[in-house]
Amino acid sequence: MLVGVVVLGGGCGARPAPAPAPVGDSPERLRQQARDALDRYDRAVAAAGGSQGVVVVGERTGQVGTWEDDNVMFKAALSAGKVTATGPLPAAPRAEGEVTWDGGGSRTVAIVAAAEALAELVGDGAGDCPQCAPIEVTGARLGTARIRTTRGPATAPAWEFTVRGSAVVVTRVAFAASSGVQVEPPPWDANHPPGGLSIDTATVTGPGTTLTAQFVGAPRPATGPCGVDYTAEAVESANAVVVIVVEHPFPGEHACNALGGQRTATVQLAAPLGERAVLEVKQGTPVPVTVE
Repeated sequence: MLVGVVVLGGGCGARPAPAPAPVGDSPERLRQQARDALDRYDRAVAAAGGSQGVVVVGERTGQVGTWEDDNVMFKAALSAGKVTATGPLPAAPRAEGEVTWDGGGSRTVAIVAAAEALAELVGDGAGDCPQCAPIEVTGARLGTARIRTTRGPATAPAWEFTVRGSAVVVTRVAFAASSGVQVEPPPWDANHPPGGLSIDTATVTGPGTTLTAQFVGAPRPATGPCGVDYTAEAVESANAVVVIVVEHPFPGEHACNALGGQRTATVQLAAPLGERAVLEVKQGTPVPVTVE
């Protein structure tokens, strides 16, 4: 099994002279952390029937339109999952639908009833807005929504919920989260926190073997004090790639502002990414991928 790892440093605060990497971010520990992440992902794929299907990254709930001034608390209510139906919601008008990727390809998914989709929306909510009145859903129709996935942006079947007292339409993907790969991050251990630095997104170009990871790092290159250059190495499995970004700071001790900037590091994969996921190294969870 190969493991793709990206190790990144922030380049902030006083920077000491070069010294051995701390135990928590030692290359071997990070590689083992990545191997563990790949093992968890492999088990999740097996539990999903051996196929990755459609792996949604980020929110499965969205909206069309902007909340009106009189409904400013609806944003917090939606985030908290405080949404309720005022009456019966429709069943799925058909059994299946298609998720279509911008870069080509599609996947058939089973469509759930509107009430089931709404229940998942409520279950995903943080539930921490006691001052929020529930949003009242008055109806639903099956449409589409844009989603981010491990294979790039896609258009998916989605329920469109109308809301009492607002022109905003709340959307929710119309296939169950349980139908795809579900990755459980490792339990948090304050005495042994995960090392490395999480990447935010990844872009794949060419024949699918050039992967560029995007992350927050030092805002300047290592051509002067407080600057950092970054490289990446990749180790791969059949189902995923974990990326470790390695920092190369400007030598010496410097007082640096705690500022971050968008940075990238590029790595050549041993095989085209294909339908494999890209995982961040801390929790081993998928990141959005763009295919160019």
